[in-house]
Amino acid sequence: MISANRTRRAILRARRTQHQAAAKIRRQGTGTLATHCLAAGLPVREARSVAGSLRKNATKAGVTGTPSVSYTHGRARQCTRYTPAEVARIAVIYRPRKPQFKAARARLTLAA
Repeated sequence: MISANRTRRAILRARRTQHQAAAKIRRQGTGTLATHCLAAGLPVREARSVAGSLRKNATKAGVTGTPSVSYTHGRARQCTRYTPAEVARIAVIYRPRKPQFKAARARLTLAA
């Protein structure tokens, strides 16, 4: 495959993922921390990393979220869903080091 086409497809795939995550949060009103990170524009691997850090900070912020079930790859998993306002409260405490994570933190705090 031509490298320019590969780059274009990667950009479109990332944009689609971001848009789908944001639309899901808009429709349901809540989403997992990873979904909020994807909607903030992070790639999947980095969204999982930031979501883990946000999960640790959720207890510090006193945010509990709503227990729910996430259906992925044919199995059900226990998860916790948060509103954008709750994620903003968690993101205020979160102190990332990487510039990309700092930008995502800013988007998460403004999403509320």
